Amino acid sequence: MALRMASPFEHPKTGVFWFRRGVPKDLQALLGKKEELLSLRTKDPAEARVRFAEVSAKVEARWASLRLGPSSLTEREAHELAVAIHDRWLTHHLDNPSEPSGWRADLFDQLWAEPTRWDLNRLMADRIQDLAVSVSSPARSQENWCQGQADERLADLGRVVDAASRLKLAKAVAAAVQRASQTLSRAALGTYPGLHSPTASVLSAPLVCQPPVDSRAVAREAQANLALTELLSGWWAEAKATGRKVSTYDNYRNTINNFVSFLKFDDATKVSTDDVIAFKDFRLSTPSERTNRVPSAKTVKDTDLAALKTIFGWAVVNRKLAVNPAASVTVRVGKAPKLRSKGFTEGEAKKLLSAALAYKPGAERACTAAAKRWVPWLCAFTGARVGEIGQLRKQDVRREGDWWVIRITPEAGTVKTDEAREVVIHSQVVKLGFPQFVSQSAEGPLFLLPGKQGDVLGPLQGLKNRLAEFAREIVTDPNVAPNHGWRHRFKTIGIEAGIETRVLDAIQGHAGQSVSDRYGEVTLRARATAIEKLPWVDQSE
Repeated sequence: MALRMASPFEHPKTGVFWFRRGVPKDLQALLGKKEELLSLRTKDPAEARVRFAEVSAKVEARWASLRLGPSSLTEREAHELAVAIHDRWLTHHLDNPSEPSGWRADLFDQLWAEPTRWDLNRLMADRIQDLAVSVSSPARSQENWCQGQADERLADLGRVVDAASRLKLAKAVAAAVQRASQTLSRAALGTYPGLHSPTASVLSAPLVCQPPVDSRAVAREAQANLALTELLSGWWAEAKATGRKVSTYDNYRNTINNFVSFLKFDDATKVSTDDVIAFKDFRLSTPSERTNRVPSAKTVKDTDLAALKTIFGWAVVNRKLAVNPAASVTVRVGKAPKLRSKGFTEGEAKKLLSAALAYKPGAERACTAAAKRWVPWLCAFTGARVGEIGQLRKQDVRREGDWWVIRITPEAGTVKTDEAREVVIHSQVVKLGFPQFVSQSAEGPLFLLPGKQGDVLGPLQGLKNRLAEFAREIVTDPNVAPNHGWRHRFKTIGIEAGIETRVLDAIQGHAGQSVSDRYGEVTLRARATAIEKLPWVDQSE
């Protein structure tokens, strides 16, 4: 059976593509329609396929939520959902922070002074007239806007919640925009923050005035010569106890080493904000020695600056430094133009899988050759990250009744979510002989040779690089990631095959999209049924 891709409906007159899908019978009365119909707002077939998959995922999530009935949100969950609106508002106005339109911070205390229109059905009819004039018109308009934003956020997530939860989310939206407005007010006076989302632990914390820090007293407690590398070690001793990953430490260590090399001194007490800015500019203009490419703005922001802010921030909290010299330094990352889907096309997938099937080992380790043979096929039919498959061990593959199962676990190396999961191997991969390959392999990792003292992360990174190079020889388009393209393609093919989004998320290790996803389990049988819905890859010429 050949691979099948989504086919959005093209309007015969306008040429614009549409999403069309019949509503299940059990939901038709609830939705009041028999068909979901939505313009994809594009005439480009490739873009239409991407948007079709995105809309389909949202529609399925909403249907699943409707079947379960309205769910409830805690205040914390409402604040977490409102973070996206906070970030969007802040990003939109940060270039001109003195000119934010559409929000009056002085009205915040007046919002919801009386029950909103979402609560009117609970009131006696004779109170409606009094209620209509009890809140000023601007405040009422601001409430309505928050309600609209809450509804849009729920629609994007495919969530259906009860009336009380909708109100919680609307209030959380108001609080999020108020926080962003306060940040903009400070920015208008010249204090520009690094853009970041508030952590879940502080989302609902009250705003309080902190006493001024006596920086001289803190400085006196700081060491006369405090090495940056020493700060890194101190931070890591604490961070690893809280579950931070070794890969994060490795990234931070590389940044600190590069920063010390750039500064030509290793004394944290001498570092200024100007030094951090100069390092940022250096990184944005200088090719990396390892890749011979200039790092992207996103890499500099999310890796280099994130490391410096974290390490210096830890030093301030622990009274080793008076100030964080990296606190206000950031990089404005623009949205890159989207030239194609992030997943492999049908033709690209077939070419790459055929090349893997026909691969002849060269002057390389047997485990590397095996990785080029099997990792693409396993990624294609599991949606797993290349690193998760690359670190598989013999003991992570087993027979479970009629199914062959792989266990993706942080015990083997690293898993982004730090949670183990099990995926049933597709029947085509079984037929191609993967279980036999495993049975004939030695104990331990299947595709890499651990380093000294059993280190896996270093060899794994090298393997990922070699797999990317192998894939790039076959799929030369630079606009698709040679390793991560499998993960995007798996979700698209799964949607086409009619697999529920929640099941796809469980197979791939994605977080659930709604509170209801935390109830019940996606069993191994459910995963097996889903995997076998995926079409075989046609290997005929």
